[in-house]
Amino acid sequence: MPRITQMPRFLRWIFLSVLTLPLAELAIFVVVAMQIGIAAALALTLVASFTGLALLKIAGRGGLARVRVALADGRVRETQVSSGNFFAGIAGILLVVPGFLTDILALLVLLPPVQRALTAALGRAFRHENHAPEGVVDLAPDEWNRVDDRERGRDLPPG
Repeated sequence: MPRITQMPRFLRWIFLSVLTLPLAELAIFVVVAMQIGIAAALALTLVASFTGLALLKIAGRGGLARVRVALADGRVRETQVSSGNFFAGIAGILLVVPGFLTDILALLVLLPPVQRALTAALGRAFRHENHAPEGVVDLAPDEWNRVDDRERGRDLPPG
C-alpha cells in the first residue's frame, strides 16, 4: 500500500479532506445546534437531504450515468461537464450527505459563476490529462471527416 507521502499532491489534499470532512461537519452541526436548537438543526439537515434527492431526480439517471461512464473511460469533454444536469447532480449528492458544510458547497455549485469556473477548470484538467504527444493531433470522432485523396491533392502544394 502506498504511503501518503508517495501520493501526488492533489490526491493528498483529497485524501485529507475526506478524512477531516466528518469531523468538520460534526463540529459545525454542534455549533449550529447550540445556536438554533437540536430539533431545528436536525430539521434543516433532513430538508437539505430531501432537497438533494429532488435535485438528483431532476438531474436524471441517464444524464448522470453518461457523465459517470465518460469519467470512467477518460472521455469527458467540457460540453458534458457544462450541462446543467451535471451540476444539479453534484449539488444533489452534496445535499444528500448530511451536514451544513456540504450543503453550503452544494449551494455554491448551483451558482452560474461557480459553474463557469468549475467548467473551465475541469476543461483545462481534461485537456491536460488527455494531451497527445508532440506533433500528434488527437481528434474525437465527431471532430473530423474523411476527404477523398483526389480532392485533397488539389489543395496541397506539389512535392
